[in-house]
Amino acid sequence: MKVKLFAACLFLLLTAASLSIMPTHAATEGHWITSYTVEDAQTGQKLIEADFALSDEPTVLSPVVSGAELVITFTVNVVVGGSGNLKLSSYMQKPSSGTYWELIPGDYDLGAGFTPNAASFEFNWQKGTFEMIAYGQAKKVTAAAINSTLIQLSGATGDVLDAIKVDILTAGASDFQNLYNQKEAKLQSLIDSGVDAGYITLYGNMLNQSKALVNKGYVNEAIALLNAIPSSGEPMGSALQMIMIPAIGVAAAGAVVFAFLFLRARGKNSYTQMVIEDQIKDLEGLTLRASKIDRTIASNLETVKDRLKRLVGM
Repeated sequence: MKVKLFAACLFLLLTAASLSIMPTHAATEGHWITSYTVEDAQTGQKLIEADFALSDEPTVLSPVVSGAELVITFTVNVVVGGSGNLKLSSYMQKPSSGTYWELIPGDYDLGAGFTPNAASFEFNWQKGTFEMIAYGQAKKVTAAAINSTLIQLSGATGDVLDAIKVDILTAGASDFQNLYNQKEAKLQSLIDSGVDAGYITLYGNMLNQSKALVNKGYVNEAIALLNAIPSSGEPMGSALQMIMIPAIGVAAAGAVVFAFLFLRARGKNSYTQMVIEDQIKDLEGLTLRASKIDRTIASNLETVKDRLKRLVGM
């Protein structure tokens, strides 16, 4: 049974790997905003980076949290000049101190319309490249995550030429990040201690799946998944290994099921329901076995099992 379960978990994890979750970026034929980084103004942590000469999609390093103070450094490439002016707009709330905009010195002449203290300004439409820094506060989100425009570039007639958009998560995302950092540090200590390679692989997969969930906006599910990872009792002997590796494998498979369900708009197709019900049956047996060795492990498995049951209405 252990071999079959382990194989099933790996299959599901490989399937989920193809379901990458990324923030959206307003696409045009050739990007006007050719690169950007989004950083947390308080900590200096880089949250998102994009260089469209290297990749068509931004890279999410950490979620943007409701109300966070942000620093966005971006490059605008005006390929050809035109009549009238172009317009840059910030859709962030005003920063707690300082200006909205800071122009990085260069050859591009923005003209007299550049006003650093205004949320939007018009500038000369001429061929060239310039770099700008924008400061502001992300929108406050109280319910589900939202996709929000931070910076927008528009033409003389108001048509949108390009924009920087990100998913903004509820304040609970900071709780997730703190927990994630703890689990990530724990993983590194397990690697340094020479813990079983199979355990390390599945532990890492659970961290990756939690990131995928939170980047999509499902913060509570991501936190529940991280909490399902046992905080002690790593496999140091054959008896414990028999319990721990299948336990982590089932939790990892549960993470894939969460991601699969949510990416399907919470649909309950027959295949998904069948997979979940199979996982519930396996969890029931593992929980019984785990309870004889470690109550913490058994409790974690019980939590995962209950969440899966609720998903399929059992």
